[in-house]
Amino acid sequence: MSQLSLSILNDVPVSDTVQRYLSTDLKMCIGGQFFAASSGETIDVFEPSSGELLARIPAADKHDIDKAVTAAQAGFKVWSSMLPYERQQIILKFADLIECHADDFAMLESLDNGKSVEIARHVDVESTIKFFRYMAGWATKIEGTTQTVSVPGLHSTYTKKVPIGVVGAIVPWNFPLSMAAWKIAPALATGCSIILKPAENTSLTALLLAEIGIEAGLPTGVLNVVTGLGNVAGSALTSHSGINKIAFTGSTPVGKMIGKAAMENVTRVSLELGGKSPVIVFNDADIEKAAQGAASAIFFNHGQVCVAGSRLYVQSGIYEQFIQRVSEIANDMTLTHGMDSKIDMGPLISRVQQERVQDFIKTGIEEGARLLAGGCDWQGAGYFVKPTVFADTHHEMTIVREEIFGPVLVAQSFDTLEEVIELANDTPFGLAASIWSDNIKLVHQMIDSLEVGIVWVNTHHLVDASMPFGGVKQSGFGREQGKEQLDLFLETKTVWINYND
Repeated sequence: MSQLSLSILNDVPVSDTVQRYLSTDLKMCIGGQFFAASSGETIDVFEPSSGELLARIPAADKHDIDKAVTAAQAGFKVWSSMLPYERQQIILKFADLIECHADDFAMLESLDNGKSVEIARHVDVESTIKFFRYMAGWATKIEGTTQTVSVPGLHSTYTKKVPIGVVGAIVPWNFPLSMAAWKIAPALATGCSIILKPAENTSLTALLLAEIGIEAGLPTGVLNVVTGLGNVAGSALTSHSGINKIAFTGSTPVGKMIGKAAMENVTRVSLELGGKSPVIVFNDADIEKAAQGAASAIFFNHGQVCVAGSRLYVQSGIYEQFIQRVSEIANDMTLTHGMDSKIDMGPLISRVQQERVQDFIKTGIEEGARLLAGGCDWQGAGYFVKPTVFADTHHEMTIVREEIFGPVLVAQSFDTLEEVIELANDTPFGLAASIWSDNIKLVHQMIDSLEVGIVWVNTHHLVDASMPFGGVKQSGFGREQGKEQLDLFLETKTVWINYND
């Protein structure tokens, strides 16, 4: 095994576990064992703040997916037949082991994704531990219903919930560990087995999850992690006839392709897709609090968040003052690598994403938006983009219509409630929105009128294991987190018993 060294770790203590994953010889997990890709091909993974080689992962293909499906089908038979309490205890142990390795997960997530190691530890890893424990509780509480039917004679009728089978899960690179948890934990709680295909940019924490799952006592084949390219391994997974359900988080265009592929086999599918979420600020809002909230809504995780508040609508009475304050916050942010305690914002995930976001910024300037902060003139190593604020935008502009998935905020003013409702809903997306006002009547009017799956009031980005997460329109369908998510991994079986002579 060839170990790699990174310049940003020169003065940072690195555990043996993390050091093992800084390697050119990583393996993926199929059926409780770790393998190279059947083709022998690998994918280079780069640390985003420096562009240095971080690791090499297997490049799985159709043959590897076939092997994983066979293993998962065998694992499903064992896992689904275990007592719910037994499954619960293993999931709880899984959570305990993640907690024991919390610092390892945080460092790997930071190196892989570029985010602050402190944010990774206290947001990504902590929420993952809590979510596993939350879902473990549901393992013993899955229930059906009894019915009184209007059929003559004596009948007993009831429904029971049964695990859907083998789940194929594909997760993105912006919150690799959290998104993996959102797929793995409910699948395990409902008695399903799972094949996880992490993003090729950010597979390290998923591979560590597989290792820890084995230690927690998961039966062979219940959790498989297959690394590779989306158009190869991901495509083979979504079109495989042995998959009973696809769970996907990612962009809307890819989600549409996955939905079409799944329908060839009538595979159950849930899609958590893109967004262009509005942040709506009324004249009565606390300007400083709302400006800090609006900045966090777009610049958290470097703007690489599906619910990022990327469209800012400010009532005309405070518009100029407000956008100037948000711009000051943007200009004061420190861009650096995730191990630096001074970090306010890290790099984007890749050179491709950096160039894509910079192209949007150039387009915004060309289309006449007023640039107040940032721009596309980053000089230096890494895949950084300055936090960028555009003012005086309108809905014909590309930067207002399309999901950028980077630290780019587009702002415009509004006068009336009716006007901002129309503006906020004028998008194919419908994931989330935040409202900033202390006028309770106005707030409730907005909540009822916004075409989104999530509404925050005087805050943004808050999530909890018990609260459903998902959108409407082209932001997908199905809900993750909360009791509602369980239904995505269960089928309903209807039973009739005739007692007539």
